[in-house]
Amino acid sequence: MTRRGQEARVGRPRRAHAVRVAAAATLIIAVVYVAALAIFNAVAANRLVAGVDTQLSDTLKDAQRGVGLADAALPDGGDEDVAAPPILVWRLSPTGRMLTASPAAPPLPTDSWLPSGRPDTVQLGTGTFRLRGRETRHGWLVAGQSLASTAHIQRVLLAAETVAAPVLLVTVFLGTLVIGLKASGPVEQARRRQLEFTADASHELRTPLSVIEAETGLALSTPRDADHYQTALQRVSRESQRLRGIVDNLLWLARFDSEPANPANEPVDVFTIAEICADRFSAVARSRGIDLSVRSEGEPEAWITAPPEWMDRLTGVLVDNACRYAAGAGRPGPAVRIVIASQGNRVSLTVEDSGPGIPEDERARLFDRFYRAGAADGGGSGLGLAIADAVVRSTGGKWRVGDSPLGGASMQVTWNRVTPRAGHRRHWRVSRSRTVPANVPQTVPTPATVPSDPVSTARATARRRGWRQSPDAAGPLR
Repeated sequence: MTRRGQEARVGRPRRAHAVRVAAAATLIIAVVYVAALAIFNAVAANRLVAGVDTQLSDTLKDAQRGVGLADAALPDGGDEDVAAPPILVWRLSPTGRMLTASPAAPPLPTDSWLPSGRPDTVQLGTGTFRLRGRETRHGWLVAGQSLASTAHIQRVLLAAETVAAPVLLVTVFLGTLVIGLKASGPVEQARRRQLEFTADASHELRTPLSVIEAETGLALSTPRDADHYQTALQRVSRESQRLRGIVDNLLWLARFDSEPANPANEPVDVFTIAEICADRFSAVARSRGIDLSVRSEGEPEAWITAPPEWMDRLTGVLVDNACRYAAGAGRPGPAVRIVIASQGNRVSLTVEDSGPGIPEDERARLFDRFYRAGAADGGGSGLGLAIADAVVRSTGGKWRVGDSPLGGASMQVTWNRVTPRAGHRRHWRVSRSRTVPANVPQTVPTPATVPSDPVSTARATARRRGWRQSPDAAGPLR
């Protein structure tokens, strides 16, 4: 199956889930919309009827003062509103018999209005009227108005709400669907990467375990001489070291993912870190016939703010990869060069090698976990550059991957340059260039004499090379 087909197959459940979520959200909005409209329509109807009741009360007051029935039925302001139904007035005897009425007023049954004076809605003829009565010295006055206009307003309002409902619900569904797809995209991508990471990790861990199991099985299957046992143990030792390296890298990445906050940041001299790393890899370079060199360009100081142990690990990963690929390229005179440049407000660390280089189509996935460039496999687990990328992103650095003048790859990282405070400033008197020729033997520090952490390594390296701290520097040597 092609990559596009796999993505389509993985994307179908995500779209189906987004559609279900959008449908549920739309249903909830529809229920809320109907409930809100019911409450709104009830309030609007009550307000309209309350307005009619107010007009009826005002009309009864005018009629009680002796105003003619036609004049009493005029709205406030004296202008007849032809669009509104007229207010009708009936004069009744104390027994409820109709004496006079407004023109076009329908007959008024005696039981159609409330003697208490409260307004009431009744059916007169073919229309619905709102009636209100008031007792006078000579009998009763009853005012009424047709509710046809109120009913018309309610019908228009309901029609508008009915037309707006589908538009609103479709908009809600589509908007929720789009938001759901966009929101679930990164989650699905993270889940897919986690599954790929788990599968790759299982494969990488299974490979050395299979080799160890096979070697021990063969060694124990039949009696062998000492040389065969030694060869088997050497293979088991190599695979155990590889297995330990993979586990250490996985644990580092797990700690980084669970605790993304940087450890203690402090001013770090990138050139000093590079010197320490070159000294640590001098034995590796010499054993593989690699010319390892460190060079400084630009201004003499290259300070950045970062955790020293992370910077040590970043430089170690880059130099280790460069040594692997430079030695495996099969070219005469393999070389690895570390260049520290400090110009303006930027500091850069560049590691160049004479290996086969990195094809441009593979650079986009270069920092993926367990990914290794297929052109020339250096034998690593594919986690080193993932760790390096995590360090670079956390320290605010920027990558630049290109071709090296030596013929291989060039891995460059740049940071913002800082000026450390006097209390935190360390100065070492060192040569600003260093070369480790492949054919010149050197004393290599052993793990028994130089601790593995960067701070202790820096102290030991400084003592061995005669680096000295300036008198104005405060605190221990780092």
